[in-house]
Amino acid sequence: MKTISVTQFQKRRETLIKKINELGGGIIIIPNAKKFYRNNDNEFQYRHDSNFYYLSGFTEPNSCIVLVAGKQNKSFLFCLPKNKNNEMWTGEVYGNEVAGRVFKFDYAYPIEKFDIVISDIINNLSINSIYIEMNKYIGQKNKIFDSINEQIKTTNKIKHICDLSDIVSEMRLIKDNSEIKTMKLAAQISAEAHLDLLKYCKIGMYEYELESRISYNFRKQGAQSISYNSIVASGKNSCTLHYIKNNQKIKNGDLILVDAGCELNSYASDITRTFPANGKFSPSQLAIYNIVLEAQKTAIDSCKTGNSFNDPHQAALKILIQGLLDEKILVGDKDEIIENQKYKEFYPHSTSHWIGLDVHDVGSYYSSSEDNIKNWTKLKPGMLLTIEPGLYIRQSNNIPSHFWNIGIRIEDTILIKTNECEIITKNVPVKAHEIEKIMKDSIII
Repeated sequence: MKTISVTQFQKRRETLIKKINELGGGIIIIPNAKKFYRNNDNEFQYRHDSNFYYLSGFTEPNSCIVLVAGKQNKSFLFCLPKNKNNEMWTGEVYGNEVAGRVFKFDYAYPIEKFDIVISDIINNLSINSIYIEMNKYIGQKNKIFDSINEQIKTTNKIKHICDLSDIVSEMRLIKDNSEIKTMKLAAQISAEAHLDLLKYCKIGMYEYELESRISYNFRKQGAQSISYNSIVASGKNSCTLHYIKNNQKIKNGDLILVDAGCELNSYASDITRTFPANGKFSPSQLAIYNIVLEAQKTAIDSCKTGNSFNDPHQAALKILIQGLLDEKILVGDKDEIIENQKYKEFYPHSTSHWIGLDVHDVGSYYSSSEDNIKNWTKLKPGMLLTIEPGLYIRQSNNIPSHFWNIGIRIEDTILIKTNECEIITKNVPVKAHEIEKIMKDSIII
């Protein structure tokens, strides 16, 4: 199920070339991700580089994009050639000739010819700058990077190595209509899988049974993979932010925190729900749950064009702290608690992150003013971010025991629009009484 046209990828390359031309021109080089080995002769499932995909739509390994921004703009794709023997083992590939036509590149070559072609490009053009992602270029072993280094050593033409990362990141921060459509489909799949989990869960199951159930539903509905390692945390495990062991038996009275999302056509989804294993929140669980839910609602209300990225976090923080004060979990002055960050024992993370091709997507959280003062990035139509407040109350002599080991996070994905925001993961309920009703009325064997 394709959701983004080849023409759209081509337009992104043209936009990037235009941006580099405005900076004086250059040669843009973006290798695809490497394959990694899990153990001897056994690879991890391959996942392409997000920037590479964003500019090409191409997902095969051992590939590279080269774009020339100059007097004559050009695009090059390097990829695996056709090889019957290799394809018998690992599957059919496009081959450079077909890939070049299908993905609308000006030129396409076998990847083994990269050294020769990049040398010709550098030597035959009056361009002295190379643009590459510096965080991947420095310290990584890669044949493409080795070839670039060799060209720099053997020719005097390259005078500047420039970082491409921020330029592409800012392009990716604002999603186009096809990206938004894809992310809404991914969100719908993930929401339905979370809803199924409320009906499926039973006391005595293991966390990994819920993990396997949600992964099954992702794939059943057409998603290609999970977008991050699923968190299924019951009981005290819910107080561990990135708990992924998922190996404990679910007990009566436990809360279960499930943070899981699918990846569809390379775009991530991200949802967290917390629910009682026995279908009924205890009074203490419900008190903390409603604090977090109110914090999420208030934060979502702050997701408006023109507000800053930090506004939802500050809105959620005030609700969470007041709730902790009301329940006598925190004691003191609210402003002093915020200033000294005393809340971090219970809420150590931010309320939001960008989401897109990566679940923690690229794009700066700050923008610099003319006087070089950092300001929070302003929210604009086409941005997508998560809203995920939480409270994590571990066992402590300073805290009433009926609150011990309660960990709650509620997370949705938000699309910023011109005059409003849209919760694209809203198809799975968040209100406690709705969760309880679903768990009471529907039991899947």
